[in-house]
Amino acid sequence: MSTQPPENIPQKKAVALQYEGFSTPRVTAKGEHLLADEIVRLARENDIPVYEDKGLVQALAQVDIGDEIPELLYMAIAEVIAFIYQLERSQGGTEHIRKDVLTRRDMLKNKYSP
Repeated sequence: MSTQPPENIPQKKAVALQYEGFSTPRVTAKGEHLLADEIVRLARENDIPVYEDKGLVQALAQVDIGDEIPELLYMAIAEVIAFIYQLERSQGGTEHIRKDVLTRRDMLKNKYSP
């Protein structure tokens, strides 16, 4: 008896990343099926944004837990981080954005402003 779902049923996967702002994001959790559901549930319960991208999850699922994301995925993850910053901004302004986000944003603004 097989425990694998039939090929025509999509497999649910989830990957959690940790990003401190000055280092490369790391994979902190990953899983399929019920474990994927639990990762998403915990994220939502803790007000951690959830971003859905099946292709990106497939790529990140290949990274070991605790490892930094590969350089090949930097641009894709940068887009996710930008999306999250925009989401946080739209949900009530800067008072709801974590202090480390403001610090990074100010640092980048000062570094690249003419």
